[in-house]
Amino acid sequence: MSESGIPSTRSSTRATPVPGHGLLRDRVVVVTAAAGAGIGGATARRCLEEEARVMISDAHERRLGQSLAELTKEFGDAAVAALPCDVTSEDQVRGLFAATAERFGRIDVAVNNAGLGGTADLVDMTDEQWSRVLDVTLNGTMRCTRAALRIMRAQGHGVIVNNASVIGWRAQRGQSHYAAAKAGVMALTRCAALEAAEYGVRVNAVAPSLAMHPHLVKVTSEELLTELTRREAYGRYAEPWEVANVIVFLASGYSSYLTGEVVSVSSQHP
Repeated sequence: MSESGIPSTRSSTRATPVPGHGLLRDRVVVVTAAAGAGIGGATARRCLEEEARVMISDAHERRLGQSLAELTKEFGDAAVAALPCDVTSEDQVRGLFAATAERFGRIDVAVNNAGLGGTADLVDMTDEQWSRVLDVTLNGTMRCTRAALRIMRAQGHGVIVNNASVIGWRAQRGQSHYAAAKAGVMALTRCAALEAAEYGVRVNAVAPSLAMHPHLVKVTSEELLTELTRREAYGRYAEPWEVANVIVFLASGYSSYLTGEVVSVSSQHP
């Protein structure tokens, strides 16, 4: 383990961030759960590096404010805005997407990243534990997808990228609620894609295996993180920006023929 508590990686396999190439130039992107150092924060940054204008959102207002200040300092206040949003609230979700469209004139891309995990064997799991994970991770993604689709249908274009997980395919003890939610996100993505195709909107998802960030260390045991890292072919976890790169690909014109797909961002082997 490193001093931060994050399992160390094989330095020879570490990747180097890719510079921006204007893949999202002048596009308007909204990213949920974008505060902090996880996939959402990395996605917001990568979209800005690709010259998008970005609305970041998160249920944690203090962290959201810190993220906005950092990004504004680097990219300017014309490129980035922020609005708190709890994805379990339909009113707040509608408000987020309406405010984004009002601020920037439209929404070209929605990245639905908000999710909630936890560990509990099903035999000991409470209804509250089950429902909370499902409401944030699956129902929240549904609410955000629905809100984005309503705006994008009227526009006649748009891209939605949902954050699923390989755990939607692969069993892991103590994760029945999270696995069920992420499998639901995959199914939601495929069905929404078929419905949205007729008005020019694409809907895809990423399914990361192990993307490391400080919050994950706080809610996952060292033993499990070490075991999950060992399963990866590269012997290391993914950096959040590596997942964000795939999200940017799905948001860009380079994936113009992809819809209803779930792209695994993983080097994991059985």
